[in-house]
Amino acid sequence: MRGNAWIRQVHRWTSIVFTVAVVIVTVVALRQQEPAEWVYFLPLPPLFLLLVTGLYLFALPYAARRRAARPS
Repeated sequence: MRGNAWIRQVHRWTSIVFTVAVVIVTVVALRQQEPAEWVYFLPLPPLFLLLVTGLYLFALPYAARRRAARPS
């Protein structure tokens, strides 16, 4: 699998896992009278990974266009 395809797969699966985890944690936290503070920080690591991979995927077309326009 190429590097870009691997990043794309990681981004897709992380977004799926992130969404499911946030829904589950939110439902569990709302059922408790006073949720633990760590619940609020739980989504941050996968969200950071989504940010990094998303920015990389966003920049790919611009970098490819720039490389193509450069004279050899």
